[in-house]
Amino acid sequence: MTARTCKGGVIPATLPAMDPTNLRALSATDAARLIREGAIASEQYVAACLARVRETDARIEAWAFLDPDHALGQARAADQWRLSGQPIGPLHGVPIAVKDIIDTADMPTENGSPLHAGRTPSRDAAVVTQLRAAGAVIMGKTVTTEFACGASGKTRNPHDPAYSPGGSSSGSAAAVAAGMVPLALGSQTGGSTVRPASYCGIYGLKPTRGLVPRRGMSRVSQTLDTVGLFARSIEDVALLLESCVAYDEGEFESSPRAHTPYGATTAEEPPIPPTLGFVKTPHWNRVDADAQEAFAELVERLGDRVEEVELAGAIEQAWDWHGLIMEAEVAVNLAREWDKGRARLSERLRGRIERGRGHAAPAYLEALAQIPRLNEGFAELFEQRYDALLTPAATGVAPAGLASTGDPVFCSLWTLCGVPALSVPLMSGANGLPLGVQLVGPRHGDGRLLRTARWLVDTLRRA
Repeated sequence: MTARTCKGGVIPATLPAMDPTNLRALSATDAARLIREGAIASEQYVAACLARVRETDARIEAWAFLDPDHALGQARAADQWRLSGQPIGPLHGVPIAVKDIIDTADMPTENGSPLHAGRTPSRDAAVVTQLRAAGAVIMGKTVTTEFACGASGKTRNPHDPAYSPGGSSSGSAAAVAAGMVPLALGSQTGGSTVRPASYCGIYGLKPTRGLVPRRGMSRVSQTLDTVGLFARSIEDVALLLESCVAYDEGEFESSPRAHTPYGATTAEEPPIPPTLGFVKTPHWNRVDADAQEAFAELVERLGDRVEEVELAGAIEQAWDWHGLIMEAEVAVNLAREWDKGRARLSERLRGRIERGRGHAAPAYLEALAQIPRLNEGFAELFEQRYDALLTPAATGVAPAGLASTGDPVFCSLWTLCGVPALSVPLMSGANGLPLGVQLVGPRHGDGRLLRTARWLVDTLRRA
């Protein structure tokens, strides 16, 4: 058998072993607890992460902007605040990387484009404001593809630099996977969180759209854009999500919601063993043979806890609807860059904008009208039978080279619907590179989805 399912969760592949006595190997959950208890200082932890950057980033190139002195200054301020006896937040002193399309008032946000070189926003994005209120240290900005939808960036896969880390959140996924930082923010408009997480062998959550505010994030598509979260453990994903969730009255899908204890929910045992629906989608033939074999093995090991599901209705058109909406909206959102600097845009991005400018309004409006109809069908599926849907995160392991960040075909449907989707690092290909399993849950079922993912990992470890 060429593919294998990993019982232990995150696949080590070719990454160096993480020494538990080394501070940079701490999870965000453990680091936050130790800082809160005074067992370690934030400055120590951030310094250990920066040392890891110096050790590894020359071959990975995950960072678009990093000022070590500024990161350490934030950490020292966090330590002084704790010693003063003031209340502290759940991420106090914990460093986090931020994708370079999310505004930060104290460092540049250049959106992966020479057209925005030197751009420094006047205020933080809403989600960065949330993180600072939780006590996080904003360590630096990570590489993104051009405007999160164009040409690839410089970042390489930490498991093997000859391969892509995925995109568009390439730097965020690679920095977490390489142990340079425990947490990172990305985004997803197609497959830009789930796919890089799969390629880099970490957890990547695309939350329910509207749950995490997007104000201050470079806009690709107002309909599809979602802030993404990266971590090396499910517990850390839950910790980060709790600090990112907020109501933003300016967001069309945001609504006031009671506080959800995602960490506690994730740690709970499911009331009954979950049932998973295995969804191949109409694009299963694009999954490479190695990955198909890995999924067959996974389904066999899960036994009666998983059932294959055929998606009904006009589901095959969903990918066309996603593409039409994304292209039409990126053409509007990058109209200024198109008018003033199109010669400096990549051929890939120019093609997207040109197609978007050609889409007719009736076709665009019809595509938008399909989203609630699709969600009605999925809501019924979750309510009647399945705790989560199991499907590939990508068509296989990371592609060689940096010309392509991979195929987002197994993410587009879930992004279109705005449902939560999580890449779980359970498998690897014949070449040892990671291969993620994607779990999809109902809208606003993010906590339940994380709980199901933890159950899945624990079940496979015991098998």
